[in-house]
Amino acid sequence: MTSTHQTVPTSVVLRYGIGQLGAQVFRDTPAVLLPLFMTTMLGVPPWLAGLVVLVPKLWLILCDPLVGAWSDRMKALYGRTPFLIGGAVGTALGFVALFAKTSYPSPWMAAAAVCGLFFLASTAFSIYSVPYLAIAAELSHDAHQRTRIMVLRMFFATFGVLIGVGVAQPLIEHFGGGSSGWHGMSLVLGAICLASMLTTASGLRRVPLIMAGAVEGSLWQQVKPVLANKPFVTLLITSFVSNVGQAASYTVIGFVFLYAVQAIWLIPVFILCMSAASLAAQPLWLWLPRRIGKPRAYVLASAIWAGVTVTWLFLSPSSDVIAHLPGGQALSSQHVLVLVRAVVIGVVNGGFILLALSMMTDTVDYQRRIAGVANEGVFAGLFSALEKLAFAMGPVIAGLVMSGFGFEASTGGAGAQSPHAIQGIVLLYSAIPAGMQLIALLIFSRYRLPVVEQGTQAALSDAA
Repeated sequence: MTSTHQTVPTSVVLRYGIGQLGAQVFRDTPAVLLPLFMTTMLGVPPWLAGLVVLVPKLWLILCDPLVGAWSDRMKALYGRTPFLIGGAVGTALGFVALFAKTSYPSPWMAAAAVCGLFFLASTAFSIYSVPYLAIAAELSHDAHQRTRIMVLRMFFATFGVLIGVGVAQPLIEHFGGGSSGWHGMSLVLGAICLASMLTTASGLRRVPLIMAGAVEGSLWQQVKPVLANKPFVTLLITSFVSNVGQAASYTVIGFVFLYAVQAIWLIPVFILCMSAASLAAQPLWLWLPRRIGKPRAYVLASAIWAGVTVTWLFLSPSSDVIAHLPGGQALSSQHVLVLVRAVVIGVVNGGFILLALSMMTDTVDYQRRIAGVANEGVFAGLFSALEKLAFAMGPVIAGLVMSGFGFEASTGGAGAQSPHAIQGIVLLYSAIPAGMQLIALLIFSRYRLPVVEQGTQAALSDAA
């Protein structure tokens, strides 16, 4: 068992963190590109594309806790490695399959096929992602060591965003656009998913984990004490509301740059600026929680993110030229403001995401301290399930808003849209996610984590 104050070796943190690169690619690329793929390549209406993403994620509400409980039972015998290996292979294959076919007899057939493939790929990702998240709470008893683990994980997550969102679109163009472009992109990113996730699976095989035991019995008997953990439930609801708003904005990022900014070529530069700022800010999010505490640091990062996000309301294309990129692309004043936003968002976005995950591991440790057992996999399963549900609801909200504002689906490429339709896209990238983040902060104001000494064991009371 890892001692309370033992420093987790950097090699272990790196081997753990690298798996998030591939996981982030699978998490973000379908969230950003699958609606765009369906609406511009398969002729699927936006509202139906949103449902295609939602249906598989509804299954994960049950699947993730089941995987967590299953991996808890298998942990003592085999560790969590078999889940990581099987999930990695299935996730990579599922990712490639999602974009393998671009011609169907009808949009309804296309939607049904993509929905089935996404169901299988999401299930495989659950088998990887739930045990992977549980391991973060099992590497150390020390809260600041767990923040350090999450900082390195966020470091690789940032590269995952850069690849999965920033590089995906150029890859599609590199492979010729159209069906060949989508196929080529999926093969490259699928290989990256596989290599990164298998590196973690093999690298953690002999790493000792905290063995605190688990609640026996049915899934409900294992979930019940987790739901009695009030700090965890508060954080769970906070993250869910926040993620719904972020997911809505993720869904339309391609549409924003295509129709509102009218510079789809700017996406890689935007993601690069955001990723670079996020990477540069990681030492800040390792230092600041020690200085002011994780909850205050989380509130600060979230509030700044919401403030910057609402400014996308004032987004508009412009024709003035104030600079040129090395490749020759002309930058207008609006383009520069977009990149300034990218830098600020990059600094704070990684902060509140990693702090939410770090505080989640704190609630698991709190459970271990007062009850002696924790069911880390069930904690991770519930947290993961609500995150995935939120990122499934985002496309549904986006699809409904876009349809309500008159967005017209097309096949074979992007079609022209009305100003009203573009206004709906901008709302989904600005006021809606900013408002959801503020609601999340109101919920988070009730977060309290009692201090309990290591070794104290008592059953959770109804008032805990």
